[in-house]
Amino acid sequence: MTRLTTIGIALALGGGLAGCAAPVAKPAVGRPAIPYTSVGLERVLGQDAAGLTKLFGQPDADVREGSARKLQFQSGICVLDAYLYPKGSDAPRVTYLDAREPDGSTIDRASCVAALTRREGASNGRDRLLSDNHSAQ
Repeated sequence: MTRLTTIGIALALGGGLAGCAAPVAKPAVGRPAIPYTSVGLERVLGQDAAGLTKLFGQPDADVREGSARKLQFQSGICVLDAYLYPKGSDAPRVTYLDAREPDGSTIDRASCVAALTRREGASNGRDRLLSDNHSAQ
C-alpha cells in the first residue's frame, strides 16, 4: 500500500467514527434559577385570608379545595399564589407562596410581594402608619 492510500483510509475511518461521538451538552439558556428562601416574606407567611386582603386588596382568584385555599393576587409586574392550609381547628394560614411574571417567567417571591403591596386597593399598613403619624402631631 502506498503512503497516500494509508492516509486516505485513516481519514475515511476517522471521519466515519466522528459521527459516533457523543453530542456535547449545551448550557441552558435563560434566566438563572432563583434561590428559594423566605427572606422578605415575613409579612405574608402565616397570614390568614383577611390579613392577605388587608395587605394586597381583594384577590383576583379564590380557589378552595377541601379545607385548603389558594388566593391569587395579580399586578402588571407579577402573579402571586398564596396557599393557605389549616392547622388543627385554626383558620387556614399561608404556608407556601409561588410567584411568576404575567408571562410565566420566574420572579423572586419577595419582589412580587413588594410590588403587590403597591397595587391599587392594597393598604400594606399605610393606613396604620398615617394614623400613627397623624396622632403624633
